[in-house]
Amino acid sequence: MEHSLLVWLLPTLALVAGVVIGFLVARLLPNTVPNSTQRQLDDIQERFDTYQNEVVTHFNSTANLVQKLSQSYNDVQEHLAEGANRLALDELTRQRLLAALHPEANQAPRDRLTPPRDTETPKDYAPKSPNTPGMLDEHYGLKK
Repeated sequence: MEHSLLVWLLPTLALVAGVVIGFLVARLLPNTVPNSTQRQLDDIQERFDTYQNEVVTHFNSTANLVQKLSQSYNDVQEHLAEGANRLALDELTRQRLLAALHPEANQAPRDRLTPPRDTETPKDYAPKSPNTPGMLDEHYGLKK
């Protein structure tokens, strides 16, 4: 009986001692794999933050450039309108130049497209008269 208790007790004690020693070694020694994974995670987070900042900067500079472009366009329009008023020899020429500068003001409002009144679905065949040969007939389109 004592022999069978010894057979079970020694492996159990060795297992418990191995778990305790493994736990202590894992806690006390520097972990290379988790630190490597943490460094990779930190690197990826830093790259993502940098990317987000670059995107925000890009869209801010794009908005500023579009605003400058709009202002330049308005300045050119004003310059052309002043030139048309100052340099046009007669009123008709002046009106034509100003109308060319602002074409959207002279256009009549467009009518909306209306759907077709005929709601019959299109046919995928050619309609024929009752006493004439159809398109698949061997005599179709031939003169007699």
